[in-house]
Amino acid sequence: MSGVYLTRHGGPEALEWREDIPVPRPGPGEVLVRVRAAGVNNTDINTREGWYAAEVTGATGETGEGVAAGGWSGALRFPLIQGGDLCGEVVARGDGVTTPALGARVTCPINIPRPTDDTPVGFVALGSEIDGAFAEYCLMKADDLHDVTDAPLSDVEIAAIPCGFGTAMGLLDRAGVKAGQQVLITGASGNVGLAAVQLAAKMGAQVTGIAAPTKAATVREEGAAEVIARDTPLPQDHYHAVIDLVGGPGFAALIDALRPGGHYAVAGAIAGPMIHADLRRIYLRDVTIHGCTYQAPRVFARLMDMVRAGEVRPRISTTYPLRDIARAQADFQTKAHAGKLVLLPPETDT
Repeated sequence: MSGVYLTRHGGPEALEWREDIPVPRPGPGEVLVRVRAAGVNNTDINTREGWYAAEVTGATGETGEGVAAGGWSGALRFPLIQGGDLCGEVVARGDGVTTPALGARVTCPINIPRPTDDTPVGFVALGSEIDGAFAEYCLMKADDLHDVTDAPLSDVEIAAIPCGFGTAMGLLDRAGVKAGQQVLITGASGNVGLAAVQLAAKMGAQVTGIAAPTKAATVREEGAAEVIARDTPLPQDHYHAVIDLVGGPGFAALIDALRPGGHYAVAGAIAGPMIHADLRRIYLRDVTIHGCTYQAPRVFARLMDMVRAGEVRPRISTTYPLRDIARAQADFQTKAHAGKLVLLPPETDT
């Protein structure tokens, strides 16, 4: 089959287009999925660069000297097929598999839960610990898949759901967002940010998004009541929840913007992983901080119910042939696109 190998940690040159990759065979409990579309996201780029390092000397968050590069769970197995955003069709089933059916359209979370007694938030990341969607076929455990055959979304739109909307749903769930609350979302024009805006608005929250003025209209279209620029001073003691996808030097102001008893939920650090704040503003005001990577199965299942009911719809910017992955990721990193970039394997790239 054709696909993209990640041969090592590094830049786009670490990605290699191949047409001789063996097609995997499903064993007991497994299914073979023909990939119909695969989304582009930060997670795959960060994994390629070794950003999820287990040990960082100097705490820069960058790859290089002092960094033990790896994936979510440590050292990766190369060559690796990345691709955490999957939409595909079940084309073969291993022994013991009765669902999903042959021909079913399926997807799955990017971080697949694998909790244990010792690690209750354990997971494996699609495209990191296991081969992902950047190839014509993908081997999956049947129990990890969600049938979205009847969802009123295209294949490209389904491929835009797992990372962006899955991460957003996890953040909102952890923060306990509900109708009538004031919610602040940073990085609101990005894929996860736009999903968080759309979902929070559907939950009945009053959403304020932080985004560049050139993207404010897009953020409002997704449901934000207000959009403010990144350097706008924030009101103190105002928001019930802050959904942060940016991190960096603005952390203290986000904490101050929360009401006493508020919730800060984070799943990104594009402005930098190192933060500074006054701890008294956290513990004296009973602020709760949530790191959001693990996602309980019920959270993604709830999202899939919304997908099948047509209650959510991602914004798509453009599509690329899978072999053009380096160009797609470069375009993604410009942050110029307000919408998802999606890769199409050879059979569907016309």
